Amino acid sequence: MGEQVNKTRVLSSLIWKLLERSGSQGVQFVVQIVLARLLLPEEYGIIAIVMVFILLANVFVQSGFNTALIQKKEVDEVDFSSVFYLSLAVSAFLYVIIYFAAPFIANFYDQPLLIPVIRVLSITLFIGALNSIQNAFISRHMLFKRLFVSSIGSVIVSGIVGIVAAYNGLGVWALVAQHLTNQLTIAFILWFTVKWRPHLIFSLKRVKVLFNYASKLMASALIETLYNDLSTLIIARMYTPAMLGFLNRGRQFPELIVTNINGSIQSVMLPALSAHQDDKKRVKEMMRRAIVSSSFLVFPMMIGLAVVAEPMVEVVLTDKWLPAVPFLQIACLTLALMPIHTANLQAINAMGRSDIFLRLEVIKKTYGLIILGISVFFGVYVIALGQMLNSFISSFVNAYPNKKLLNYSYKEQLIDIMPASLISALMGVMVYSISLLSISSWQILVLQVIAGIIIYIGLAKMFKIESYNYLVTTIKQLIIDRK
Repeated sequence: MGEQVNKTRVLSSLIWKLLERSGSQGVQFVVQIVLARLLLPEEYGIIAIVMVFILLANVFVQSGFNTALIQKKEVDEVDFSSVFYLSLAVSAFLYVIIYFAAPFIANFYDQPLLIPVIRVLSITLFIGALNSIQNAFISRHMLFKRLFVSSIGSVIVSGIVGIVAAYNGLGVWALVAQHLTNQLTIAFILWFTVKWRPHLIFSLKRVKVLFNYASKLMASALIETLYNDLSTLIIARMYTPAMLGFLNRGRQFPELIVTNINGSIQSVMLPALSAHQDDKKRVKEMMRRAIVSSSFLVFPMMIGLAVVAEPMVEVVLTDKWLPAVPFLQIACLTLALMPIHTANLQAINAMGRSDIFLRLEVIKKTYGLIILGISVFFGVYVIALGQMLNSFISSFVNAYPNKKLLNYSYKEQLIDIMPASLISALMGVMVYSISLLSISSWQILVLQVIAGIIIYIGLAKMFKIESYNYLVTTIKQLIIDRK
């Protein structure tokens, strides 16, 4: 009975996380479409440069300790409050550094506008410190229903602010206003929906205990962020902000889908797996289910999006964004493997092996830098292809430790995802044939989307794909349990 209750709780948390992500990402999708039609690629390029430094600073503010709060078997108010005050102190220290470094960054890229934009957007470091602890509390207690209102509310409010600002000709400041409003609204809503409050207590001893685990994750996140953002910095320096805008806009659509599904599974997996970290067989079963189910959802979306890329960009974003189409298609193939990366890495974290996690990051970024170093001389499109190659190789690297830790080899993982990948490829070929019709772009897009959904579900039923039956049965059971 206890196992069934646990399973129901995990699945219920996953569904609420999916609803929260899909709802907020859905609204965000509409907002980004409107903004993309109002703003220029160069303005998105400016924000992309700034976000590199914000994300890098956030590694020290948010990464590591929040995961440690989730993974640790026993935590109390002293742990949460200590990490919160430490995060605020780090935020203040990093803000001062970024504030005075802004002129040098702007001079390096010959973009004077970067100075005020960096200084204003860096304020989100303080807000992120609070949001990070609130999210850790929610994840640890699997209270994902609380995130639903905050995410939807923040996206709607910030979307309205951004669109109004863009419509009134504020340009890049419309994106700044949107991002700031989003973070502030999340913090405001969570303050009233999450019962955690910081207390005036701080324990250096507790911080040191958490740091033993968090430091390796922080180092891993730092390596990951530096590597991911290095291509952005190189493109902004060697090419143009407009080309950087096309690259980022091409990644936007597949990232919206993948972060929705993958991020939901990731948030639920760590606390769920950590609760069973002493039962390797159970961890393997849960990990396998995550890989199979997420691949069944992600693969068709990525293949389908790659196929409909050109008519979608033309209809949704207008012709000025057509150079983003190849980037979009490459990103779809790059991000399709993300569920496999996440499941393997979360299992390693849940087993308390942050040392292995860090080692993997060093290995991946070593050959990643080699690939980037070679591809950078052949243009932006080759850089994107290099990222796809890196993702493919990394899927092997991330899976390797779990052969020993959980007796779950990469060969087994490939067998598990094979059904979904095959019917997704078949669906993609059939949907692509519609583009050969002599009709308008919007008609092709509508037909392709409808046909893709019908064909994929039909193939899943025809070949009796286990993931499809499992998801349908699980949803029905959850509905019954709610009654």
